[in-house]
Amino acid sequence: MQSLVAMAAFARVVETGSFTAAARDLGVSTPVLSKRVAELERGLGARLLHRTTRRLSLTEAGSAFYEHCARVVEEAGKAEEAVTRLSEAPRGLLRVTAPVAFGSSHVAPAVPEFLERHPEVQVDLELNDRIVDLAAEGFDLAIRLTGNPQPNLVARRLTSASRLVCAAPAYWLRRGKPRTPAELAHHNCILYGTAPGASEWFFNGPAGEERVRVSGNFRVNGSDALREAALGGLGVIRLTSLTVDRELASGLLETALDDYASPDTDIYAMYLPNRYLSKKTRVFIDFLSERYAAPTA
Repeated sequence: MQSLVAMAAFARVVETGSFTAAARDLGVSTPVLSKRVAELERGLGARLLHRTTRRLSLTEAGSAFYEHCARVVEEAGKAEEAVTRLSEAPRGLLRVTAPVAFGSSHVAPAVPEFLERHPEVQVDLELNDRIVDLAAEGFDLAIRLTGNPQPNLVARRLTSASRLVCAAPAYWLRRGKPRTPAELAHHNCILYGTAPGASEWFFNGPAGEERVRVSGNFRVNGSDALREAALGGLGVIRLTSLTVDRELASGLLETALDDYASPDTDIYAMYLPNRYLSKKTRVFIDFLSERYAAPTA
């Protein structure tokens, strides 16, 4: 495979008809340019140019090679231009993954304003509650609610949310609100996921950290489904404030144990450790940071 620099040099010599003119266009000396073409000929094992003191002309091999060189150089120029355009302004497809409930209630509603600011970006938002492999699945960015960001990803904290214990008013009316975390052991708690730790809830009480083992007749691996089950009056859930904020504001859910603060959950924008983070990804992260930094009414 011949050097693209040498191919571009040869193409410019052909197009200008002169080593001197081509060297001037390329910003190199004539001897340097002549050496590059000579090395190209040696590498190919064929003469490309007939040289005389008055003019240059293409050999048969040179004519065939030039046609391909011209296309390669043109495509290289287009590739460079495409990258330059992407770095100058946010453009292209931005693939984002986020948890179902949080993505539905917070990320998706933010997209219209973002696209209004950056009309040359297209957003592909995939909502799921599993851990997505950004590199293998081709995502630019992941929004995750976690206390332990993955060490192989760059994590930029957007905001935090407290974990709230809540249920439908009808459930509290039927079973009564717990006054201490320990009383949750006597309630039907809807559990998130099947991991062993799902049945142990943590609280910060007057005496320090409290752990309560809870149980119930329904487990589900999605926070959206968890919330819907609670809205139906099935039992008690513990989700982040950002996941149930609308239901709490409308009175469809009510909190309990407000004096026992649960550990906060941080919300991160996470991406691969790439030195050249794309402009579209960077401005979306900045946009979300700005959105969460703004004071709420």
